[in-house]
Amino acid sequence: MASNSQVEPVETTAGEQAVENVTTNMDLLRFATAGSVDDGKSTLIGRLLLDSKSIFEDQLEAVEATSKGKGYDYTDLALLTDGLRSEREQGITIDVAYRYFATPNRKFIIADTPGHVQYTRNMVTGASTADLGLVLVDARQGLTEQSRRHAVILSLLRVPHLVLAINKMDLVDFDQSVYARIHDEFTQFATKLSIPDLEVIPISALQGDNVVNRSENMPWYSGPTLMHHLEHVHVASDRDLIDARFPVQYVVRPKSDEFHDYRGYAGQVAGGVLKPGDEVVVLPSGMTSTISRIDLFDREIPEAFPPMSVTVNLADDVDVSRGDMIARVKNAPQPSQDIDAMVCWMTTTPLKPRQKLAIKHTTRTARALVKDIQYRLDVNTLHRDQDTKELGVNEIGRVQLRTTVPLLCDPYSKNRSTGSFILIDEATGVTVGAGMINSSA
Repeated sequence: MASNSQVEPVETTAGEQAVENVTTNMDLLRFATAGSVDDGKSTLIGRLLLDSKSIFEDQLEAVEATSKGKGYDYTDLALLTDGLRSEREQGITIDVAYRYFATPNRKFIIADTPGHVQYTRNMVTGASTADLGLVLVDARQGLTEQSRRHAVILSLLRVPHLVLAINKMDLVDFDQSVYARIHDEFTQFATKLSIPDLEVIPISALQGDNVVNRSENMPWYSGPTLMHHLEHVHVASDRDLIDARFPVQYVVRPKSDEFHDYRGYAGQVAGGVLKPGDEVVVLPSGMTSTISRIDLFDREIPEAFPPMSVTVNLADDVDVSRGDMIARVKNAPQPSQDIDAMVCWMTTTPLKPRQKLAIKHTTRTARALVKDIQYRLDVNTLHRDQDTKELGVNEIGRVQLRTTVPLLCDPYSKNRSTGSFILIDEATGVTVGAGMINSSA
């Protein structure tokens, strides 16, 4: 990813610089947590918030009072994150809860996802935009079916970094052999998956060992603490900076006399680096032009890259509208109406061949016909059930779609933005499926 050293010097105030940093996401890490019931996800997030001083005193006092009212002799940090009343009553996480906190080194967005198999769709939603997946296991239980399932889903979603946090080490007397056994078992399992970067960290979320501060109870562990890893894991190179992709979200035509000649195309850069002077093609029309300028808020910038939201101006008066894509002339996606994808089905009415749905891909919306369901994937065993005739709720399978208009897509393994889509029930407007494109033809 481009860095400040590559950008031409621009005189800015401290406030403008802060806005730019947040906008470009250069210091932001999105990570999703996953784990079985009682593995301690919510407690771990509470510990991260507490030890990074990201909660207010009155919040902590309220949690302490609630914990005392429940008869606990400790502060139940899970109460900081299990916000729904039904979650608190059952002691489980049901929906995806997003939490925000920051350290001097980085800003964080946590997607606290459910562990239950019936909430797989929620986990897919929370992890779909994550840079890192954090899977918790209970040191006493070791790897479970759900632990493996979560790792498989994170692999399918192409989350580039994965941390296995072996929690509750205090309940096994901080035994190194327990850590070693789970470490070896998971590492061997991970060889079957697409996990480019894996870190295994022994922790105690309740007591804080190796979460933010290094544990004195585990001198045999020489790796990073969880917070140190989260602060320093390198995510800038995970995004596609080669294939320029700019889905147009909105055409900017100010009505003021001062800007009556201004015509810009707003959206979020999905891939590559865009610069003034670049020769580009507008798809699907195929018209070519060059980028004349790129605007960020109220000023011009020398380049744009993922995931910046900018306005692109073209030198020629080309017909461009929402749903179009701006790409490089010699490196453009091939429009396709036949889509081969892995789909996670999210509703109780099953997905069946010949079904018609709305499909939203980047900023383009179309209709799609389900041509075929090739197989259902058992995310616990990786077995492909080719005899299946439908996909039920929370199931994942390989599906063939035919769209009414060509989509400008890339394989999901190449670009998570242009390689994903959602399926929508046209009658209700409800999102019923999420897809990851294998290929298009």
